[in-house]
Amino acid sequence: MADELTLTVTLRPAALDARRGIVRLHPEVMAALAINPGDPVRLTGPRTTAGVAARTETPASRALLYADDLTLGNLGMRDGGQVTIAPLPVVAARRVTLSGPAEIVAVVSPEMLRLALLGKVVSSGDDVSLLPQDVLPEAGNRSLVEAARRSLANRVGYAWTSTLLTVVAVEDADAALVTMDTVVGWADGQFAAPTHGPAAAVRPHAPASTDPEVPPPSLDDLPGLRAQAKELQELLDLGFHHGEVLTRLGTKVSLGVLISGPSGSGKSALVRAVAAQVGARVVPVWAPELAALTNDAAAGRLRQLVRDARGPEPAVLIFSDVEALAPRDEPGPLSTVFRQILAEVVGAGVAVVCTTSRPESVDPSLRAPDLLAVQLAVPLPDSAMRREQLGVLTRGMPLAEDVRLDDVAGRTPGFVAADLGALAREAGVRAALRQKESESPTVAMADFEAALDVVRPTSMADSTLEVAAVTLDDVGDMAEVKQVLTESVLWPLTYPDTFARLGVSPPRGVLLYGPPGCGKTYLVKAIAGTGRANVLSVKGAELLSKWVGDSERAVRALFRRAREAAPTLVFLDEVDALAPTRGQATDGGTTDRVVAALLTELDGVEDLRNVVVVGATNRPDLIDPALLRPGRLERLVYVPPPDAEARAAILRASAQTVPLDESVDLVKLGAELTGFSAADCAALIRESALAAMRDSLEATTVTAANVANARERVRASLDPVQVGWLEAYAENHQRG
Repeated sequence: MADELTLTVTLRPAALDARRGIVRLHPEVMAALAINPGDPVRLTGPRTTAGVAARTETPASRALLYADDLTLGNLGMRDGGQVTIAPLPVVAARRVTLSGPAEIVAVVSPEMLRLALLGKVVSSGDDVSLLPQDVLPEAGNRSLVEAARRSLANRVGYAWTSTLLTVVAVEDADAALVTMDTVVGWADGQFAAPTHGPAAAVRPHAPASTDPEVPPPSLDDLPGLRAQAKELQELLDLGFHHGEVLTRLGTKVSLGVLISGPSGSGKSALVRAVAAQVGARVVPVWAPELAALTNDAAAGRLRQLVRDARGPEPAVLIFSDVEALAPRDEPGPLSTVFRQILAEVVGAGVAVVCTTSRPESVDPSLRAPDLLAVQLAVPLPDSAMRREQLGVLTRGMPLAEDVRLDDVAGRTPGFVAADLGALAREAGVRAALRQKESESPTVAMADFEAALDVVRPTSMADSTLEVAAVTLDDVGDMAEVKQVLTESVLWPLTYPDTFARLGVSPPRGVLLYGPPGCGKTYLVKAIAGTGRANVLSVKGAELLSKWVGDSERAVRALFRRAREAAPTLVFLDEVDALAPTRGQATDGGTTDRVVAALLTELDGVEDLRNVVVVGATNRPDLIDPALLRPGRLERLVYVPPPDAEARAAILRASAQTVPLDESVDLVKLGAELTGFSAADCAALIRESALAAMRDSLEATTVTAANVANARERVRASLDPVQVGWLEAYAENHQRG
């Protein structure tokens, strides 16, 4: 066994454990140092830092230590070099103090910060990221780490993955492991006390529940939320300042509110802004942090919060991510205590506002009339609302004349306020990098273009279809198909007022069917690019689950999100897997229940306004007939295989960036490709370019000979029997 070893440190980029404080070693090196995966190690180079050891994947060198760019920076190295590694005694950190950007300190609570650092070894002077150490077993609950991920995305937006913090001090240790008993906080004095042990049970005045000294936002800074703000303001003003009127009328008001909406949409900001308007102080509580306590400690903490909230001045208790405290599926003793305390508080002059991005996961009993009687929904912003939000976010930015915020708003479907804030910050960073020496820098449209390439919407990450840079005008031929899609999909999303004025309901849904590879999914991307609506994309099989009730719940959640995001296009790919003919399945009735849930959502009691559903399949005969009647997927659109003219158009579109030699005649080639689908034509162009590279890596054009070689490799994929059957199906459908 060796006390220490000298190795060469090398960069390990694009790893799953990047920026999580993990260093990887050869198993024999770990054996020589007598350390196991997850053990802390001390690293000494130009600087001394610490990390968590893990095994390398084979093959790997025994002489190398693999680290990420953050660890190299903490070592004082840029390009690698010699580093000494030694085992580090496992010491649990008592108190860790950090500093960071002001906008991060303002919105990230100490409890959330502790979960981001859980399982990491920190040293004074090091940089750390907010990315949780979820690769190796951590000293805590994995569900809490996942809750921290969601909350960080909610509070910070996309920037949470790249933000770096500085460790100011680690009390009584050079390097120590962050656990749930560690007191973690910011250098300005905000600290989170332990959540386990004796200190956790007795916290008479926990600093974590006090509001940071951050000025509340103005209602003018929350465009699109004015209706919700007015309703909440009227409720709080009546309950806090006009109790005598209620007494004379012999009634009372329940100050319990549940606010639902996508992560990062501004739910907590809305409450803080309204509380400032009515003169109430805000007591924020992060529900997952309470859920991490023992039942007795959590109940004591809840009662202490209520005692602190009661006083001569009005107070608003905000429980963020309340589904962690009162889950729908497994409500435990803590959920019962929370309901009891909630019943006491909402009738005693203290307002309780619970926020969630997953209302379907919240215990339904919380919505009783004497608990959370008022429910508000914060919608996903549409293009006009995003334009307003961008205007607010860029008020302090010197924008160049070429900046078109309307275009930026149109290209950001699915973005919430936090995502737009991250987009504006990223554009500002790009502008700063371009104009380091300029005395009057400006943010140009090119900076927003670059930011759009890296910032993605966090609220719809699970089912968002990336809006392609194509429109229906870029789709060759298929004039009849494009006309039907324009009338059935784009008009209802773009001109809902016209349908209302004429007194008719717009089409509810469209089914695209045709042979594989003929452009059904491409058409949906083109529709999304044309209409610039919010798009939710789900493959049929993704909604199916073996657990009873999960599939139906997933369908309900999908359409709930669609209603909140309206105008919305819901794309169900491979819909035959999701909605087969009922009574023929052998899965215990799961698909039958899913079909029933889907039919109810499409044409049930609750109206589906400004939502259009597009399904795609190559087996329309397998779909339950009830789904195809008027009011559901009522328009059936056949997407035929491309003819000679369409194949030539597809070849031209695929070859836009490919330098073709003059000898290549795409019109003639399109006429020769009988049986080729759109995907086959695109593959032919790609294979032709590869053939040119095989001939010479210095090739500058793709010749007719390269295309001929590619034709030997790419075969027509269309099945004549299937195409004939689908054409007959389409003809029979047109005849009725």
